[in-house]
Amino acid sequence: MARKKQFEKPLHGDKESVRFATPEPIARYRAQRLKCGTLADISCGIGGQTVFFAQQCEFVYAVEIDPKKIEYAKKNCEMYGLDNVKFICGDALDPKVIEQIPAVDVVFSDPFRPAEEDKRQVSSLEPGIPNVLSAYGEKTKNFAFEAPPQMPPERIPFDCEKEYISLDGQLNRLTLYFGDLKQNERLAVALPAGEGLVSQYGPLPEIRETEKMKLFAYEPEPSVIAAELLPELIESMMQMAGPLMGAFELFRVDKKRLLITSEALIKQPMIKNHYLIQKICPFDPREINKFLKDKNIGNVVLRAGVKPEDYWEVRNEVEKGLEGNKTVHLFVKDGVAILCEVLFKV
Repeated sequence: MARKKQFEKPLHGDKESVRFATPEPIARYRAQRLKCGTLADISCGIGGQTVFFAQQCEFVYAVEIDPKKIEYAKKNCEMYGLDNVKFICGDALDPKVIEQIPAVDVVFSDPFRPAEEDKRQVSSLEPGIPNVLSAYGEKTKNFAFEAPPQMPPERIPFDCEKEYISLDGQLNRLTLYFGDLKQNERLAVALPAGEGLVSQYGPLPEIRETEKMKLFAYEPEPSVIAAELLPELIESMMQMAGPLMGAFELFRVDKKRLLITSEALIKQPMIKNHYLIQKICPFDPREINKFLKDKNIGNVVLRAGVKPEDYWEVRNEVEKGLEGNKTVHLFVKDGVAILCEVLFKV
């Protein structure tokens, strides 16, 4: 059974398939974007995405090579009361499978990819994107592919839109759109809010970096970073704040974490967390704990590069005896602690 928070109705399927099924908010969003008359969902798995395609499209052809998975997909469509799906069990690139699919408006492919790779590559997808484009080229010119979201745009050698999706503040999916489905070069989406940020073609202000944290800090949605849209994000923030409010600068905490900092307070929907800087001090858990007790802080989210074996010891030291109702995120840069109070969620 799927986790309830992932699907409104728990999916039928084996544990691994359910675990890797497309989360419902993403499946719904993607189905709305690809809404059309007829769609072919090749490599459909247990049908976690197929269900929502069938809710939005007039008819869906669902192809899956694994007979066990296709039986689960049938059960999942039945569970949602859907009868507009034709299931085809076989290799998506087999001519005998392809000939069962007529001309369609869209082909969607969620290809197999290795569980572990040192470096995510398009060439590791199976069936490969060029093979699918060739095999189904007479059916449609509109294709959408799921790809590993850890791949930066420059590692994707196709003329397509690269849409990076974060879900609940975590990078989750990358969809590649071809043909008339391509609307932008790069797009960052934040779900479940449904906000987005698109790449711009014109010149953008150069991002300034700083080593000095200002009064406020902003943590971008990970989809913005993955889509390499930080210049567009900062430009939008500057427009919201106005020319008199000062600059927005990049503050690199470490190799994994970055913040935008400013003296200006704004609400931007592609910001994961908005922070007020409470204190900057040496990273001494006991001293930090004393400070937090006086500031009505109840919870600390440790965002430091602490060794895994030391994590709970440090966190327990920092949170010892805290009883307030505010939350602080604790970042550490070069031995200096940055205590950031969460202001609000957009």
